[in-house]
Amino acid sequence: MTDTKNPAPHGKRAAVKAPWYANVPGLKIFVPPEARQEVVTGEEGTATVSARRPVDVSPFELPGGQLRTAAGAAARGWYSPRLAGSPSTTRQAEILNTAVIGNPTGDEGIVNGRDNLSQSMISYDAPTAYNAEPRQISSPNVIVLGTVGYGKSSLTKTVGVARPLGLANRRAVVFDKKDEGGAGEYTAMAHNLGSEPLRFDPAGGGIRLNLLDPLIMRGSGLQGQMELINAVARIARNDVPATEWEEKATRFALRRMFEQHDSSTRPLTTTDLMPFLGQVPDDEGLTGASGERFHQAGLSIRFGLENLLETYAGVFDGETSAEVDLASKLTVFDVSQLPDAGPAVPTVMAVGHQWLLGRLRRERGFITNVVYEEGWHMIGGPSARLVKSNQKLSRALGISNWFVMHKGTDIPRESEGYTVIQEAQTIYAYRQDRPEDARWVQETFGLAPDTTDLLMNLNPGHCIFKYGSNPETHMQHIRSDWEAAVTNTDEGMAGSGAKQAAVEAEA
Repeated sequence: MTDTKNPAPHGKRAAVKAPWYANVPGLKIFVPPEARQEVVTGEEGTATVSARRPVDVSPFELPGGQLRTAAGAAARGWYSPRLAGSPSTTRQAEILNTAVIGNPTGDEGIVNGRDNLSQSMISYDAPTAYNAEPRQISSPNVIVLGTVGYGKSSLTKTVGVARPLGLANRRAVVFDKKDEGGAGEYTAMAHNLGSEPLRFDPAGGGIRLNLLDPLIMRGSGLQGQMELINAVARIARNDVPATEWEEKATRFALRRMFEQHDSSTRPLTTTDLMPFLGQVPDDEGLTGASGERFHQAGLSIRFGLENLLETYAGVFDGETSAEVDLASKLTVFDVSQLPDAGPAVPTVMAVGHQWLLGRLRRERGFITNVVYEEGWHMIGGPSARLVKSNQKLSRALGISNWFVMHKGTDIPRESEGYTVIQEAQTIYAYRQDRPEDARWVQETFGLAPDTTDLLMNLNPGHCIFKYGSNPETHMQHIRSDWEAAVTNTDEGMAGSGAKQAAVEAEA
């Protein structure tokens, strides 16, 4: 129909007048689209656009971010971005969608911290991942390494010790090496959890560990006992490995000692073994020269062990102390007062490792995190052979070994300790100061090439976390106030700083 009241001129299109509320904020969205169009006038075929103030529209009605050019409209509250948007693609914009990033781990296990990229929670526990269906990792062993002062001990104390103890049938055994005010750094945590650390004192009067504890025989048999004696003798002889003659002499001495003391009611000790080291079997058909060589091999082991017992009297020269048990959920072997150099610390770790296997063999049903602070003592020397040979038994007994160290370049690539590291399926790598140490981490654990630079620039509390065949994640470890209090490892430095500040203030 034709509007007879207001007929449109021939050859011209009628302009639609905008209603009165077109310029009222909040009501503009109700303006019909035809009223927002520009007015077209002119003869047919020669249309021109008349100048007219554009009508404001709702940002919801147009795709994308519309830049507001009218200052007056912006002052009235309409959408007016400060900066122009940047062009992008769908693939690039995926990073803005947290659902696409996803959680690096599942929701089972123990809270570790948060992903530095998505800020999502990282929940992981090596024994839980090992026992999952399907199995997520092939080994429950854990490697923690990094420069001093960047948080590896704090993570170990929380994720490896304190948090798992809140779960049923979980416990932890720690070999505590760092000295804090005359005691190990785990002392405060042990006291908070109702446990008393087992303190080793080189001057005597502390805890004793028996190299021939009956639990060691029950755990790994005569072969395991022989490997322990040879490992300890090697440690005592400055890492000189036992020859095949010395291994044979040790096995013969152990067998003869157990035969002659079969009816003994007391546990045998290292002192009982000494007379048999150097004896020559009379049923082996050895010639005079061979017998002398056998005798010398036994004496070599004997002299190494005697030197250890005499140097550390009260530590290895008797029966295992009655306090050494797994009665508490947390057992701490405090070796912080033993000298850094020498055979004492690695010997305690080696004997404690073998004792633990025997103890757990008759107390099944628990999952035990065994933490070796300064773990290179266990996998960087003669004890690595013990750890490697007992890997299968450790998994069967529910043991998750945590090896904590500064850098991996201390471990020779051709050694058995390097094999132990490669078998670990969980890695927490903190800052590495030297390029060669960072490259070692990247190459050993198959991390992305650009991780080398990241490892050298990590902030305190941040680490590279990787488990199984999953890609690595930049993780920030998070602690509660209680955990921060009991895991502080800088008390001595903080105290010195406080004293210095006080002196400067008085001056």
